[in-house]
Amino acid sequence: MTKNLYFLFLMIVAMFAVNVAQAESPTEVKGATTIDVATAMELFDRSVPFIDVRNERHYARGHISGAVNLRLGNGAFNESSLAEVADKDQEVVLYCNGPSCTASSEACEKAVSWGWEKIYYFRDGYPGWKAAVYSLE
Repeated sequence: MTKNLYFLFLMIVAMFAVNVAQAESPTEVKGATTIDVATAMELFDRSVPFIDVRNERHYARGHISGAVNLRLGNGAFNESSLAEVADKDQEVVLYCNGPSCTASSEACEKAVSWGWEKIYYFRDGYPGWKAAVYSLE
């Protein structure tokens, strides 16, 4: 019985450690403009392209209407795929699963390093958009 309790204790400690270790996305990305949900909606209303860098499963469950899925983790988000969505001098919004997801900040860093000049980092991402009850697919 003591061995089982010890094992249970270790499992709980491990689960806690994983939750504490989850990364939080930065509030700013050098070379990109961090935007809130209201600004994201203004850009959406102007038909600025939105790129969802989450995995395909999350995208399929729901995404910002009209957003293009270019997953960061599998190489789909790359310089040539971004160029198919927007020229380097055009505005583009990048998002993922909100402040607990670092994919959009990483994608913004890449886009800026590739020469994109008008990158918007929508840190609140899909959860922020959904909470604002904006258009989803």
